Amino acid sequence: MPRNNSLSTLSDEKAAGGNQLFPVFLKLNDLHTVLIGAGNVGLEKLTALLNNSPLAKVTIIALKVSTEVYLLATAYSTVTIHEKLFEEQDLDGADIVVAATNDSVLNILIREAAHERKLLINVADKPSLCDFYLGSIVQKGDLKIAISTNGKSPTVAKRLKEVLNEGLPEEIDTTLQQLSTLRNTLKGDFTDKVKKLNEVTSVLVKSKPHSKFKSLFRWIIWGTIVASIAIVVSILWFRNPEFKNYVEGINPIFYYFLGAGFVFAFIDGAIGMSYGVTSTTFSLSMGIPPATASMGVHLSEIMSNGIAGWMHYRMNNINWKLFWLLLIPGIIGAMTGAYLISSLEHYAQYTKPVVSLYTLILGIVIFRKALDLKAKRSSAKIKNIRFLGLGGGFIDAVGGGGWGSIVLSSLIAGGRNPRFSLGTVKLSRFFIALMSSLTFIAMLNGAHWEAVAGLVIGSALASPIAARISNKISTKAIMISVSVIVILISLRSIINFVLKVI
Repeated sequence: MPRNNSLSTLSDEKAAGGNQLFPVFLKLNDLHTVLIGAGNVGLEKLTALLNNSPLAKVTIIALKVSTEVYLLATAYSTVTIHEKLFEEQDLDGADIVVAATNDSVLNILIREAAHERKLLINVADKPSLCDFYLGSIVQKGDLKIAISTNGKSPTVAKRLKEVLNEGLPEEIDTTLQQLSTLRNTLKGDFTDKVKKLNEVTSVLVKSKPHSKFKSLFRWIIWGTIVASIAIVVSILWFRNPEFKNYVEGINPIFYYFLGAGFVFAFIDGAIGMSYGVTSTTFSLSMGIPPATASMGVHLSEIMSNGIAGWMHYRMNNINWKLFWLLLIPGIIGAMTGAYLISSLEHYAQYTKPVVSLYTLILGIVIFRKALDLKAKRSSAKIKNIRFLGLGGGFIDAVGGGGWGSIVLSSLIAGGRNPRFSLGTVKLSRFFIALMSSLTFIAMLNGAHWEAVAGLVIGSALASPIAARISNKISTKAIMISVSVIVILISLRSIINFVLKVI
């Protein structure tokens, strides 16, 4: 008896805390699911059921059925809809019940009717009424991972789903198929088979083979940053005599661009875009020619994006496959664009309104994206990443900005994970800015170096802070404010040009 009492006490202690849910995977294709409710919540539940079990037999009971539910249901022959009030006998013959109504009293009645029939039920947004939860699902072919937070935070479950979706390679399903084939060919008893399979799969839990490459890559990034700083300082020292006299009296425009660079880089690091367009717009308003303005933006972005890219690298926010697809085409496009706009430097009075028109368009694009932040992303990912990088790099160099607005927004709109897209775009931007800057330096004799120095130092100071808060800041108000400022300044520049021509 004392021993039994001890075991009982130990069991009670274990049950006192932690996630007590028992995970299972149901064969919904062999079961009958009754879904009550066909509004937005009902659509979410139905989508989850059918995405995981396309042949699931689902009966929908609802007095009002949304158009989206109708469209989804018509694509599956195993889904039926009954537009009617719920009655207890609707659960006769059911195996699983899902209540997705916004009527708390009705949800309780449905739960009682389900329990009378010994049926398990899920009640949307009411963990206390649920017998089971519909967790976030990560699927790669035959591999399926369910995530549960014990009903505490579905948002955390969704974020973990995004991380796992990006972290698990698509080839994992091929590995599963190969291991299945291998298992069927193994001979011997159960112990021998397990030993052999453990040997084959041990590589999955060993240290990543490219860890040495990442360590080398880290030194390459920092070495390039240091070298870039040395290049910029050397150019300032030898090409502009006034730089030597900065200790005695720095041109006030340096401080203007120092503050502007800090603000613009802080915004860019937080929302992943707008540094180029805001900096170029500001530079043009201060009388800087388009090519020189673009050179200043890209020189400053060497350090700011190097630091930001490094921070995202440390936080594991990089999709390496996407990085390499963007990098080479982006560099080619950026160097081509830098060469073209530099060749037209003597016609700055004509190219300035063209660039202002471009920044005006980008301002409108940013404003529209701010209003559509909650819009659903497309389920189809962009396939031609190389062309996106080529076009984004070229337009960015010609217009002094747009890499984030074009490339990052396109990736996110195409269904890419926002956090990994942001980190990857920032890191690739570092190398693209470096190569385009070298092209600008080779083409231009140099001027307005105090403005360039301000942008370089200001953006560098803001980058580490901005990368840290990239997942915490509310973006809508910032994007709207940025877009309005860009639009107004661009319009001012265009209007002034038109008035001069008239």
